[in-house]
Amino acid sequence: MNKLIQAISLKTSLDPELTAAIPVSFEFLKARKGENLLLEDQRAMYLYFVEKGIVHNYYFQEDRKVTSWFYAENQFITAWYSFYSQQPSFEEIECLEDCELYRISHSDYQKLIMQFPAFAIFARLLAEEMVGFLDHFSKGWSFLSAKEKYKLLKSYFPDVELRVKLGYIASFLGITQETFSRIRAER
Repeated sequence: MNKLIQAISLKTSLDPELTAAIPVSFEFLKARKGENLLLEDQRAMYLYFVEKGIVHNYYFQEDRKVTSWFYAENQFITAWYSFYSQQPSFEEIECLEDCELYRISHSDYQKLIMQFPAFAIFARLLAEEMVGFLDHFSKGWSFLSAKEKYKLLKSYFPDVELRVKLGYIASFLGITQETFSRIRAER
């Protein structure tokens, strides 16, 4: 719980009342490697904080599983569109390692926003961070070569190859495993 509180405090100041409300509102959860936290067409009812492990968002395109991003320790994850809009998700969330997570329901998240102005600041800054990142990422991504995409991924997750199946990385890069193997060999 200390890492979660610290992650929130990096975006806003925490008073004793909010600090006490966080452990009540967030639930600890252990999930096994391969376990899905969200399935396609479900509403994203939770925002997760990764205490330990790595997860990924993915979607299906012509029956092919396509990874859209990886999330590791000290990061928040959900199906962002679905969580904020409370519409069915077009993506799924899967644990790629055994994970220890904290989660807060959408309704409890909204309650904290209404009760604590400092938490409202955290929620706004988290949303702005994700929108900014996704906007910047999506606009530049289209023009990068597979090699440049791989380099960008490694800048965010230096140990990704040690923790994630290479097929998921290739899927994320939009290339075959064979092409990915050639790129890795060129290093």
